[in-house]
Amino acid sequence: MKEKEMNRLLLGAMENVEKAGNLLFDRKASGKVKKKGRNDFVTATDQEVQEVLRTGLHRLDSEIQFMGEEQDNTGVDLSRPTWILDPVDGTNNLIRGFRHSAVSLALAEEKEILLGLVYNPYNGDFFTAIKGRGAFAKGKQIHVSSRQELSESICLIGTNPAYRRNTDQMFRRMRSIYDHCLDIRRMGAASLDLCYVACGRADCYVEEGLRTWDYAAGMLILEEAGGRITDLNGEPVKIDTEWGNVVATNGLLHEKLMALL
Repeated sequence: MKEKEMNRLLLGAMENVEKAGNLLFDRKASGKVKKKGRNDFVTATDQEVQEVLRTGLHRLDSEIQFMGEEQDNTGVDLSRPTWILDPVDGTNNLIRGFRHSAVSLALAEEKEILLGLVYNPYNGDFFTAIKGRGAFAKGKQIHVSSRQELSESICLIGTNPAYRRNTDQMFRRMRSIYDHCLDIRRMGAASLDLCYVACGRADCYVEEGLRTWDYAAGMLILEEAGGRITDLNGEPVKIDTEWGNVVATNGLLHEKLMALL
């Protein structure tokens, strides 16, 4: 897409994401909970945010496909322009009023992320990136940290409660990371974890059992901030997979962290 069109889409998407993000403050809607699976829930807020954005993004450009967590995405072709939405990343946090959740939106074409937005309405953090043009938070450019030693690093750990296929291995990895780094954090929103590494609040992040909408936007923001992201085998992270896993760092720590994993 041309630069002018990308600018238009970014500004329009930001307006729609901010509008939809304000719905997370509705405690009545977030208290309407349905169970999708073991330890996997959806609230009325998830559904409302998705519908507001689906409608707004369609008005912005009716030719772009829409992939959202709370719908059947059969038939979506990621080789064509596609919005990828997680309406509420951190639903369990939302249900409990933990105030650490985000709206995560990416634009992909040819299975490549071109645009990423992650908005946390609770503290006003709004992370954005256009491929090849850097990453920003509230309009100011951000960069990953410059730490080179795991012993000085803060590492974010994800434990997807709906994906427990490798629990023992996951906690062994967590212990190994804890033994070698300064400390670990577990906060429950993958998109924000990636953005926290992107802006230097943390130095690395590891999680498996993620869906495309969990990491699509944050992945671009991290890379545009100078970070590195791979899967647990050191391969590029794909967006056309049912379950993904990520190892994200400031780049300087990547090989050292991979050696532990």
